Amino acid sequence: MCVKHVPDIQSERALGEDGRVVRDGGDGTLNELDENALEAALVLAEEHGGEVVVVTAGPDDAVDAVRKGLQMGADQAVHVVDDAIAGSDAVGTARVLAAVVRHLEADGPVDLVVTGMAGLDGLTSLLPTALAALLGRPALPLAAEVTVADGAVRVTRNLDHATEVLEAPLPALVSVTDQANEPRYPAFAGIMAARKKPVTTLTLDDLGLAPELVGAAGARTRVLEAAPRPAREDRVLLHDTGDAGVRLAAYLVEQQLA
Repeated sequence: MCVKHVPDIQSERALGEDGRVVRDGGDGTLNELDENALEAALVLAEEHGGEVVVVTAGPDDAVDAVRKGLQMGADQAVHVVDDAIAGSDAVGTARVLAAVVRHLEADGPVDLVVTGMAGLDGLTSLLPTALAALLGRPALPLAAEVTVADGAVRVTRNLDHATEVLEAPLPALVSVTDQANEPRYPAFAGIMAARKKPVTTLTLDDLGLAPELVGAAGARTRVLEAAPRPAREDRVLLHDTGDAGVRLAAYLVEQQLA
């Protein structure tokens, strides 16, 4: 189960001079869309047995993301911390997570890798399929429903004008949308129990991953230029004196918006 530590979506967010998301505001949190994926993983573990291991890669404070996962009910957590990871794009991050999955497989099979549909900082939705490709597993992305039976995983995807049902043999990878469920809220007992659950810290050396494959050195994309969004200067404010609705309707007609 892969999770991400992201800046709070309600906070003031920006790109630094290096073109990277500024992450030192102290207001990071578990990516909200990953909570749906974690809920799906926990339900599958409750129904079929097995363990849920939450995995993240990032600086020291990224551990808060996996600790939230433990509070929700995950059994173990893995936090990859290495300065060389800084500046990784989706492909570089996928390389790190793929190495973690292989590392975990040394202790037993990893039947299903589950991710959220996107990270709320970048919103690329590229990582799940990149990770599946690196692991050589079938990818079933954007699942609104996930079930496992008879050695296979089946997902339902809600598209604009159709509903798809996809099935693939395990091991596989699934990304889960926010339509899938309502994530559980950590209970006090879960918060207390999480304190006793292990968080394993790994480096690139532990994973056998060369530093030049990740971070800025291994990135396949880069930000050429970034600037703050300009303030809007064309705002029209209507003070309601009893006829605001009529004036708004007239404005929409005048601008050919109605």
